[in-house]
Amino acid sequence: MERQIMEELILWKRKKNRKPLILKGARQVGKTWIMKEFGVRQFKNVAYVNFDRNSRMQRVFEGDFDIRSIIQAINIETKEAVRPEDTLIIFDEIQEAPRAISSLKYFCEEAPEYAVVAAGSLLGVAIHEGTSFPVGKVDMLDIYPMNYREFLAAMGEEGLASLLEQKNYTMIDAFSEKYIRWLKLYYYIGGMPEAVASYVDEGDIVEVRSIQKAILEMYEDDFSKHTDKDMLPRIRMVWNSVPIQLAKENRKFFFGQIKEGARARDFETAIEWLLDCGLISKAYRVQKPAIPLKAYVEFSVFKIFLLDVGLLGAMSDLDAEAILEGSSIFTEFKGALTEQYVHQQLVSDTEYIPYYYSASSHNEIDFIIQCRGQIVPIEIKAEENLRSRSLKAYCDKFHPETAVRTSMAAYREQDWLVNIPLYAVMTI
Repeated sequence: MERQIMEELILWKRKKNRKPLILKGARQVGKTWIMKEFGVRQFKNVAYVNFDRNSRMQRVFEGDFDIRSIIQAINIETKEAVRPEDTLIIFDEIQEAPRAISSLKYFCEEAPEYAVVAAGSLLGVAIHEGTSFPVGKVDMLDIYPMNYREFLAAMGEEGLASLLEQKNYTMIDAFSEKYIRWLKLYYYIGGMPEAVASYVDEGDIVEVRSIQKAILEMYEDDFSKHTDKDMLPRIRMVWNSVPIQLAKENRKFFFGQIKEGARARDFETAIEWLLDCGLISKAYRVQKPAIPLKAYVEFSVFKIFLLDVGLLGAMSDLDAEAILEGSSIFTEFKGALTEQYVHQQLVSDTEYIPYYYSASSHNEIDFIIQCRGQIVPIEIKAEENLRSRSLKAYCDKFHPETAVRTSMAAYREQDWLVNIPLYAVMTI
């Protein structure tokens, strides 16, 4: 399955002042496959080192950072001739060897001719637990679950994915029924590569849900393996509360929803742990829609989203029929699923950082982005409902150059807004 990050990896390889590269992303988003596939496509040799339960290679980095000795050890371990420019060196699960993380500084300073890429499932946690991190000596890329365009391509719909990239709205509208059908399936399957690959091979949505549940169990196992007894129940409570938080009409994260009387200071560390793992992300509220948005962030007010829309459905035990065919029981949660989807696409398939704005609990703009010198409000509609009271009130007050409503309706330009179909939200 083709991943868009491959293009960024090729650009990294060609950089004149290339540094060792760290890939950040949650467990099971495809980091190992991407690194190996990149190596096969772009290098003559791949020297792959996995530090998980590999005490032999962990000990290699316990001494002085002698790069020549480290290269020799990699050569012996992988049985690959490690040559500058011809060989991609891969350090997988690098968080298991903290000094290997530190060694990247010396690869950068003393051996920049070697191409080194590293990844780790809990790398963010390891860094914040005191591991010496080579600040300024590494390049970094984030990896997310497969976005909707990648999903379309995996399903053999490269043409539909290409139209989105071209922003050819006339043709996009002509194929709206196909886009909507695949979008509903994406809501269910999501973008975890194993789940997508299973559906491509077997076409069995029951097996997809089984894979999603297994991934969720794996994440919960990580909670117990990598946190202490005091932190574990708090992480679990935050994690399990996310679907509940998103199901509310006002999706602002409310600590009292975790348990009665809960306070921010009791759960801030647990939230940060989940953020470091890449399992959740935040959309902060801004005090006012002005440039730069970062200057007006309210760090104490935010929404929390999961890393993947399919996993949100699995955590919520949404059955396939409710998502694919529609159900009156599903009506209220549909908005939560749609907002999760839009956030996921903005984060993984655009250059924008999504925030949100609210003048009151009944007058909220779902997302707000900074785009080429403009502040663009985005209102989300799960179906073809085109009433946009909150967005109209916002536009009457702030007069933005561009306002966006995204819904299941076709592309259209009106006097004061543009309607972009949900399946084309990445074209904003």
